[in-house]
Amino acid sequence: MLLELKRIHVPPGQRVLLQDVTWQELETILEELGEHRAARIAYDRGILEIMAPLPEYEYDKEIISDLVKALLEELDIEFRCLGSTTFKNQAMAQGIEPDQCFYIKN
Repeated sequence: MLLELKRIHVPPGQRVLLQDVTWQELETILEELGEHRAARIAYDRGILEIMAPLPEYEYDKEIISDLVKALLEELDIEFRCLGSTTFKNQAMAQGIEPDQCFYIKN
């Protein structure tokens, strides 16, 4: 039986753990969830965590992000704000989606 991910509801502040998830299943799950979603994922050698942050957590994340940007601009350090980009490494069988990330110099 195949369960569509769209039918799984993760309330804010909660998480769902799935075990024995293959790399191909991870890729399919990411594709099905799409780019524009509130949930974040973490994958480590077959264990997939899907987490939905609380609204107040999102507010704190934005404040911290704004402070980092202001500091980097004040120090005249080049950076790119990459948001919640999905980072994956198939060889390491790991993937993560930070809430916010920055590419700073090299």
